[in-house]
Amino acid sequence: MARYGMLIDTTKCIGCCACRVACQNQNHLPADVSLIDFHEFERGFHPCVRVETVPTQCMHCEDAPCQSVCPTAATYTDPDGIVRIDPEKCIGCKYCMAACPYQARVVDHRTGVFDKCRFCTLYAPLEEGMSTCLTACPAGVRLFGDLDDPESEISRRIVETNAQPIAGDLTKSKIYYVR
Repeated sequence: MARYGMLIDTTKCIGCCACRVACQNQNHLPADVSLIDFHEFERGFHPCVRVETVPTQCMHCEDAPCQSVCPTAATYTDPDGIVRIDPEKCIGCKYCMAACPYQARVVDHRTGVFDKCRFCTLYAPLEEGMSTCLTACPAGVRLFGDLDDPESEISRRIVETNAQPIAGDLTKSKIYYVR
């Protein structure tokens, strides 16, 4: 069994939002609903200052706070470690939204369902490993793969770059960042 995750290299991100637009299109989201957010930070000191663009999304936590508070079990973790939502069970209570330390939950006002990144695995087999945000990115910022396979490209890159979860040990995130 695999444990899937993603590596996001912020040193490559140009802030073009192609990943967000592709995600919105793939998931048929309205223009005001996005499963990917962008944050900008100034790094360095004059005269060597740069703007770092940091895309964030659901971190697919192993110890998902959103799952533990869901009264209907609409939020669950599948055998591959991907945190999912069963829209038929979601009652729109907002507990998951309040519990997520990453503010990665959004409401689709058309359905009342609280949505989040799903690694686009609802639409493509996991073996293909191609979430829409990966294929849309012109800078190669994202990498998806099996975190438990030490020979996988993602595992090697995490070690090579010393990538870390964005919030340290706040949760057991499956999204790693190069910063």
